[in-house]
Amino acid sequence: MRPPVVALSQETPIRMPAATIPELPAAAAAPLVRFAGVQKTYDGVQLVVRQLDLDIRRGEFLTLLGPSGSGKTTTLMMLAGFESPTAGEILLDGRPITRTPPHKRDFGMVFQNYALFPHMTVGRNVAYPLTVRKLPAARRDAQVARALAMVRLEGLTDRFPSQLSGGQQQRVALARALVFEPQLVLMDEPLGALDKQLREHMQIELKELHRQLGVTFVFVTHDQGEALTMSDRVAVFNNGVIQQIAAADRMYETPANRFVAGFIGDGTMLEGTLAEASGDGRCVVALPDGRRLAGVDVNGAAIGAAVAAGIRPERLVVHAAAPAARANVLQAQVRSIVYFGDHLRLMCHVADGQEPAVAKLALGAATIPRPGDDVWLEFPSDLTRVYT
Repeated sequence: MRPPVVALSQETPIRMPAATIPELPAAAAAPLVRFAGVQKTYDGVQLVVRQLDLDIRRGEFLTLLGPSGSGKTTTLMMLAGFESPTAGEILLDGRPITRTPPHKRDFGMVFQNYALFPHMTVGRNVAYPLTVRKLPAARRDAQVARALAMVRLEGLTDRFPSQLSGGQQQRVALARALVFEPQLVLMDEPLGALDKQLREHMQIELKELHRQLGVTFVFVTHDQGEALTMSDRVAVFNNGVIQQIAAADRMYETPANRFVAGFIGDGTMLEGTLAEASGDGRCVVALPDGRRLAGVDVNGAAIGAAVAAGIRPERLVVHAAAPAARANVLQAQVRSIVYFGDHLRLMCHVADGQEPAVAKLALGAATIPRPGDDVWLEFPSDLTRVYT
């Protein structure tokens, strides 16, 4: 089966420099899709997408992630052909497609509401893209059967959408997107209408289907967990600009700026002032109460600049008593404890005016504090990232 293309279904922004898109390794093939200097405005004043330069690699699962109004869906809709860029060019296999209508782009499409024809059976819904392409009946039937087998819906050909569960309808929409063998599949919040358990199950199924087919998937979501679970790479949008594009694990472990650090996952962010900086990227943050934290200077802040020291909950080390080595250790008070099944989340008061520090504690920990107890939070300096 030739690798496919699938499309899914919009947003608003502030002025920020365009993000630098990492170059492909020299040995890598040319990108399947390239956005070159793409901009989009609906009113001629406010740019919804600003100077977008983005390469989509062949066969990758790329997720466009961001809050509502960030530009991610508009980017997808421009790729699908339902919106036209105000400036710039979109290329497919090196050929401009900016002015190519959607039906001639041959991309597969999956939407949040599935967009199935209620009066058509599952088989006819899946066959629709082949019918409009006037494929012979025998070939059409074979491709429909193959597409339904991919999504494990054999035997449901004669049912109507109203007779299916939400998860089954989602699979029908995906089969319809894949049946004509596109090279690109575009998906706009396709799991948004599913309950949590089914949503998580479908994330695994989608990722496995992507692995088997080698098709290029471009997936839009505002769900950080969904993006981290499924993607080869994640592009985080805010105010019409890609803030960072990286592999999912790198996005979580090494956010490029404060927005990405706050939007991907959760954690602690303590406000302060940059007190010291060295040439190797190490720095020291002075908190308003005079305590200090050493960390990694991510954005090259100037001495005296307002900064925030951030760390992930699982990286904080919780001590029930003051440790002998007090470097990068802050005394705090446990305000609340949240049970997560496999671990506890401690919400700790560090100082007035600061957001609570969030620490993760294993259920089997030797000492489990209670609300009101004092704890000492150790911030490993190489995992404490300092942002402007």
